[in-house]
Amino acid sequence: MKPVVRVVGLGPGDVDLLTQRTTRLLEQSPVVRLRTRVHPAASGFGDIESYDEWYERAESFEALYAAIVSDLVELSTSSPNGEVVFAVPGSPVVAERTVELLRQRDDVVTICEPAVSVIDVACNALGRDPMASGLRVVDALATTDPLRGPGPLLVLQTYSSEILAMVADRLPPNTVVTVLHHVGLDDEVIRELRADELVSFLEVDHLTSLWIDGLRTAGEAMDDLVDFMRRLRRECPWDQEQTHASLTRHLLEESYETLDALETFLRLEAEGGDLDPAIAHVEEELGDLLFQIVFHAELGDEEDRFNLATIADGVRDKLIGRHPHVFGDVQVKDSNDVATRWEVLKRDEKGRDSITDGIAWELPALTLYTKLLRKAALVDLRTSSGDESRRRVIEALRSLTFDADGSSDSESSSDVASAWGDAVSELVAAAQWAGVDLEGVLRERSLRLRDEIRRVEGQPKGD
Repeated sequence: MKPVVRVVGLGPGDVDLLTQRTTRLLEQSPVVRLRTRVHPAASGFGDIESYDEWYERAESFEALYAAIVSDLVELSTSSPNGEVVFAVPGSPVVAERTVELLRQRDDVVTICEPAVSVIDVACNALGRDPMASGLRVVDALATTDPLRGPGPLLVLQTYSSEILAMVADRLPPNTVVTVLHHVGLDDEVIRELRADELVSFLEVDHLTSLWIDGLRTAGEAMDDLVDFMRRLRRECPWDQEQTHASLTRHLLEESYETLDALETFLRLEAEGGDLDPAIAHVEEELGDLLFQIVFHAELGDEEDRFNLATIADGVRDKLIGRHPHVFGDVQVKDSNDVATRWEVLKRDEKGRDSITDGIAWELPALTLYTKLLRKAALVDLRTSSGDESRRRVIEALRSLTFDADGSSDSESSSDVASAWGDAVSELVAAAQWAGVDLEGVLRERSLRLRDEIRRVEGQPKGD
């Protein structure tokens, strides 16, 4: 027979919450240990040894818990009845690392006795059903990543001001957090604070936890958007008729409308104008563009080909591979080094012969030529500096000749003197050297010209 470690819980509060069975085991078992005496319920068992002194000697919590587990196993083998009773705060099956380690051992049987947990007292204090509300329990020390929805969340292990500050950094500053302190005891405190106010709660100790009711994050919002899309596909005749092909033009239109909104925002930001309407417009257009992606993802899901999850996972995995300087041990000098490595990784990943493979040749000409200039620089093919390009632009313009009368639209052609090509290509090269987006410049000037035309017409300006 293997020796037994029987783990009992002291509950989250005073001794009144102990079960009769736990009390009897603590009083009658020949070998008993407390993980810590720093707990209200432990005061009734003053003659039981604890591991409190071990906390001071341990290099880390993980080392401490491993040492405690080893000691418990050794005690169980020498116990008169082959069993040691181990008392832990709260419930043995909730956020108790020693129990996890004990269960990993194959030289001892671990038995956990039922006990009231912090989950019970927290839900009781707030009048919340954990199943009905979809409660999730989170370890504050498990990671430093932003906390994610859906809520509510019960955050445990928040026993110090430093940990409260860590939790605050993982939340939007205005998130409402309910501090649960000594719940069920005479000095109980339940207080709502904003995330950026958490460190002001100075009474924090090992009997403090946090409840976050509302946590609207991207994951929950996207799930709701996908559900919304599915309802449209079930109930809306127009949405039911759409295909990947029929939606193509909408994707293009929404892309351009998003660009317009962003350019308007950037112009107003530079001019010091009222940004609130522009920000709302950007948010709206980005939402319209996102919805087109969700629509295509839903069609792919219905066809059992792909869905939003596979799209998101795919792009994340791809970008992890494209960022070995972030997710690996590659060292880079600067952003130019990153761009060069990106093209090489992309070429090798897709089995391409040239870094020009995969370019969308239907791009607007200015954008296409600028993109190719960037590709040329990555293979050390730079034809001229910014000053050289400017000189060549001037020379090309001087060599152009013009008729007295302008040409009509029917006479327009791309078959012209090479000086035109020299002038345009060198102007694009000069702009690319200077980091200027000529496509965006022309779009901005187009908007200005539109407003000037409307001014002459006596019409209001566009958005």
